[in-house]
Amino acid sequence: MGIVEGITEWLPISSTGHMILLEQVVKFSASEEFMSMFRVVIQLGAILAVVVLFWGKLWPFGLRHGRVISKPSVWQLWFKVVAATLPVLVISPLDDWMEAHFYNYITVAAMLILYGVLFLVVESRRTAPHVIHLEQITYRDALHHWPVAVSGHHPGHLPLRRHHRGRPAAGPVPRLCGRVHLLSGHPGHGRCIPAQGAQVRTVGAAMTGTEVAVLAVGCVVAFGVSLAAIRFLMDYVKRHDFKFFGVYRIVLGLIVLAVAAITAIA
Repeated sequence: MGIVEGITEWLPISSTGHMILLEQVVKFSASEEFMSMFRVVIQLGAILAVVVLFWGKLWPFGLRHGRVISKPSVWQLWFKVVAATLPVLVISPLDDWMEAHFYNYITVAAMLILYGVLFLVVESRRTAPHVIHLEQITYRDALHHWPVAVSGHHPGHLPLRRHHRGRPAAGPVPRLCGRVHLLSGHPGHGRCIPAQGAQVRTVGAAMTGTEVAVLAVGCVVAFGVSLAAIRFLMDYVKRHDFKFFGVYRIVLGLIVLAVAAITAIA
């Protein structure tokens, strides 16, 4: 599970959807409370990978002539990223309801296919991009992120934040998409950290040594695999668009629906 979380958290193929599908195959003999905490802990491991790799871009302070200075450009980036993720706070109260109604493999398959098709449609557009550097993103662009931020609350969503208009030829624009996706995902997923604390207080006192080891291994593995996945993504977008990920989503969704149909008939 740590491996799958580390790979899918930052690639535009839906980590939540993959985790739901994986949990149909990999079964833990643990309580649902522990599993809820486990999912958050391995996601925290993935988030830490972004902190490590992008520390220089995320930390708004530096040293100059032995004095601590503030970096206005980094503060501006943080404010825009926060603006891009504010809609998540609005829809967060619906988390439990959405989990109860939509966190199943049929919904995952349908959303993988739907957003896979949308991915191919977007990638086929020929309009010239208007934004190719992080510094060019405005607060208006950040706020236009809200439909994708909200869509990220259902499994099989399309997590890539695309702050440009038109088809991204390989080069600066795909790299921009990758960086915005990674940076905007960081505070958005960070909303899970308070949930982790609540889960630890509830379940922690009763955890066995094995369960502590499972949490630690899952977190460390997700962190390590995320480092590799992020590096792969940033290298991949230098030369390619994202059609491959759209095709992958469609194929996986069709396979899941086919297996479900065969199982129902059997």
